Amino acid sequence: MDTRLRGDDGRRGGQVNRIPFIDAHVHLWDLSQLRYPWLTPPFADDGPNGSVEAIARDYGLDDYLADASGWDVRGIVHVDAGADPRHALHETRWLQQMADTRGMPNGIVAFADLSYPDLDALLEAHTAHANVRGIRHIANWHADAKRSYTPRDFTQDDAWRHGFARLAHHGLSFDLQAYPGQFAALAALFERHPDIPVMINHAGMMLPGEEDEWRVGIARMAALPQVAIKLSGFGFTRRPFDVEIARGIILSAIDAFGTDRAMFASDFPTDKLFGGFDEMLSAYADIVGDFTDGERRALFAGNANRLYRLGIAL
Repeated sequence: MDTRLRGDDGRRGGQVNRIPFIDAHVHLWDLSQLRYPWLTPPFADDGPNGSVEAIARDYGLDDYLADASGWDVRGIVHVDAGADPRHALHETRWLQQMADTRGMPNGIVAFADLSYPDLDALLEAHTAHANVRGIRHIANWHADAKRSYTPRDFTQDDAWRHGFARLAHHGLSFDLQAYPGQFAALAALFERHPDIPVMINHAGMMLPGEEDEWRVGIARMAALPQVAIKLSGFGFTRRPFDVEIARGIILSAIDAFGTDRAMFASDFPTDKLFGGFDEMLSAYADIVGDFTDGERRALFAGNANRLYRLGIAL
């Protein structure tokens, strides 16, 4: 294992020898600034994330940097944090102001409902902010209502598919959070729009008992050169974090997408529900410990820098 990847065990003489890390999936929130329905009581254990009460408190850039202090963080990509949809543009403004004063987040993936009638105006308003790179509209639907984030699979709607196509006009990528059972139909849509980069969230969210469906879906997505995958969020579908399950998913995903279309991310603070920052990032580092130095640098920073067009010197 190359200790340059480690945040905690690589210390020598008070120094930490690390390669750069660009965190491809981070959430920040100030509960006094915006309303986040999913972070608002009452909390329950029977939702797709389980209870989120433990993270239902302010989490700012300084909180993130404290959690990531053992790692050579060069940049972060903020992904929409589930604010009230009416406040989507307010979230972007807040994040851009932070970036202008603090230097992070370096990339912003904003929220937009792709079926929104006045979608073009909203996308134009988002892209007026220099760090906006993409859009996320969480699409997880499952026949098991306890797994679903949405009451129906709106990705089958003509209005949503038309909205997805409009991302190209605005030069935006799309962050996909969905279940593998939705991948076949979505891949067919993405195939018709090769000019829209797609970043699969949370390693494709393999569900227990649906491993074969995940493998088929991942292969279908990986066949599209504009699609990449983010490796994080392993506790969403199997709690708590299990390093051996994560190992199998990570290595299979990298085998499908290659080391040039996969990227590690913390998904903090949401992944705090499942484990610690150093625990998970060190596990990821161990899993790819026998990869070449160039491959690991790509997985931990280079790919996020390129795919999100961040322009960070590494």
